[in-house]
Amino acid sequence: MQVSEAVLSRRSVRGFLPDVVDGAVIRRVVEAAGRAASGGNLQPWSIDVLAGEPLERLKAIMRERMMAAPKGEPTEYDIYPRELPEPHRSYRFAVGEELYGRIGIPREDKMGRMMWFARNFQFFGAPVALFCSVDKRMGPPQWSDLGMYLATLMLLLREEGLDSCAQECWAIYPETIRGFIGIPEERMLFCGMAIGYKDATDPANAAEPARAPLQDWARFQGL
Repeated sequence: MQVSEAVLSRRSVRGFLPDVVDGAVIRRVVEAAGRAASGGNLQPWSIDVLAGEPLERLKAIMRERMMAAPKGEPTEYDIYPRELPEPHRSYRFAVGEELYGRIGIPREDKMGRMMWFARNFQFFGAPVALFCSVDKRMGPPQWSDLGMYLATLMLLLREEGLDSCAQECWAIYPETIRGFIGIPEERMLFCGMAIGYKDATDPANAAEPARAPLQDWARFQGL
């Protein structure tokens, strides 16, 4: 697969087949993604991968945890700016409307949307889950390195015929995840990721989020 094909075919998949993923493939991809660019070669990412029985235990814990604390736990960072400016606010609104429109849950059905959102915490049925954490002493430049690692990982997964969904929503349950996978106190949970084979019949996977045109966010001089 060409890199361009991986880029254009990558989607946030929200419905997976139960098919088992070869552990050797996951290990190879997780390692290869470590070649991602990293300022000063700090390589600030820490990765935990779950599958099989450990993953099923976490899913069971999350079903109970969401009932006990539906609004989550004290977070360690703001997933979005508290005052999200335009045009980014509109981008976020549009992707939500596209997704919920595909699965047939109208805006006024608040409970229906909440119940569907809860599927995040079951990894949308994916057979593999990944968590990324970072030392709390690291700053914004190292957070950008996390993004470069995760983007590289998702493209390498596409090369293997796999799909994924990066999930910052896991940051609202940091203590639960910290306790389950043993994240040390000096590290902060950044995000989770669902990994597996896309279920082409799931209507959520028909969503096609629009991207802003080039002229809205890029300028060129001298070429």
